[in-house]
Amino acid sequence: MSFALSPCLYESHMHTELCKHAKGTPDEYAAVAVQQGLKGMTVTCHCPLPDGINPNVRMRPDQMEEYVDLVMATADRWQERLDVRLGLESDFVPDFVPWLEELHASQDFSYILGSVHPQADYYREAFLQDDVTEFRRGYYRHLAEAAESGLFDCLSHPDLIKNFRHREWRFADIEADIAHSLDRIARTDVAMELNTSGLYKHIQEFNPGRTQLEMMYERGIPVVLGADAHVASRVGDQFPQALELLQEVGYTQVAYYLDRQRQDLDIQEVQASLLASPMPV
Repeated sequence: MSFALSPCLYESHMHTELCKHAKGTPDEYAAVAVQQGLKGMTVTCHCPLPDGINPNVRMRPDQMEEYVDLVMATADRWQERLDVRLGLESDFVPDFVPWLEELHASQDFSYILGSVHPQADYYREAFLQDDVTEFRRGYYRHLAEAAESGLFDCLSHPDLIKNFRHREWRFADIEADIAHSLDRIARTDVAMELNTSGLYKHIQEFNPGRTQLEMMYERGIPVVLGADAHVASRVGDQFPQALELLQEVGYTQVAYYLDRQRQDLDIQEVQASLLASPMPV
């Protein structure tokens, strides 16, 4: 079997300095994307939230236009070398739905990630009681509700909860709850992310880990790769290893989104393009 060796994969998860915990310009991220042999990248900075919630790790509502201008200017400068797209990573809890509906309609986003962030102060204050196991179950229920909301193309780092009190994490303790949530997600056709930044967290494995990834494969849930880059050097980080894991689990395709529409790629074609395409900027 032969494949075209031109770049074909997109980096689908990265941030800007507007979130206050990332470093570097979108142009620096674009340069690394080209070096990694990628066809494009979608910038997905953290969304603003209503009422000044969680302001230390996201842009303010009045910075949305600044964000759009930043990404679009980068797209213009790199248009001959890299396809740069406007995306967003939006926090989900049920109370945010009206805000997110308006926010997502306010711009022409190419891709929207839905995230449940159990480490966020607002999330713990609302949902963490004495029962940590129930908190973990609630996280997976919220992932399913996010998929069912119709607001998102993909769910990011979808086992992030394992890094909360990580020494006590036992997948088997809530495996039945995870399976039920994945059943609900599978019925929506929303994708889930294989996020390579998990290698740098307390539990050093991709988000999600292999067992959950196998459960996703069994249910036919599409997978998008994202490095969750907060510095330029992490754009496309560990993508070859992630593709190998997907194949080991049984996946033959990996996805990305353009203009809110899923694009499916043959993993072997992606691997060939990554090997053939790295080049100097």
